[in-house]
Amino acid sequence: MKGPDGFVQAYNAQAAVDAASQVIVAQFVTPQGTDAPQFEPLVAQIKANTGRQAAEVSADAGYCSEHNLRVARRRHIRAYIATGRQRHGQASATHARPGRPGGLVAAMRQRLRRGGWRSRYRLRKGTVEPVFGITKHVRGFRQFLLRGATKVAGEWSLVTTAHNLHKLAAAWA
Repeated sequence: MKGPDGFVQAYNAQAAVDAASQVIVAQFVTPQGTDAPQFEPLVAQIKANTGRQAAEVSADAGYCSEHNLRVARRRHIRAYIATGRQRHGQASATHARPGRPGGLVAAMRQRLRRGGWRSRYRLRKGTVEPVFGITKHVRGFRQFLLRGATKVAGEWSLVTTAHNLHKLAAAWA
């Protein structure tokens, strides 16, 4: 991946989390620094892993693109994808930059603004963000220890499996 000092060996960890249980239902790592190209493989993996398509998806602004919104529409997923950064005190995660009039990004911006403080997008903060926070701060997993795409993918798989086992054990207790 491209870093501030040139290219570095780094990976972008992806995870899709079930809102009700905080169980990770899809995961992978990629050497690509941007999130937008990862949306379609992530929703495809959700269906492959669970046997059914997600009904709703909330995602941050890194996933916002006309292509991803078309993918969500084609798969009949109700998407809530931020079109910009939600600053403290703002009701919606939108930005002032105009999109293509009549485009899907413009429609998403309107959906998020219309929902305001009640928008389903805000549920993302209590669904996927705690999973990454627990992984980083509670379990202390802040960087990959192994090198190479195959080994890193296995390491991320172990980390997400440990998270799921912890969540499932707590639910069964």
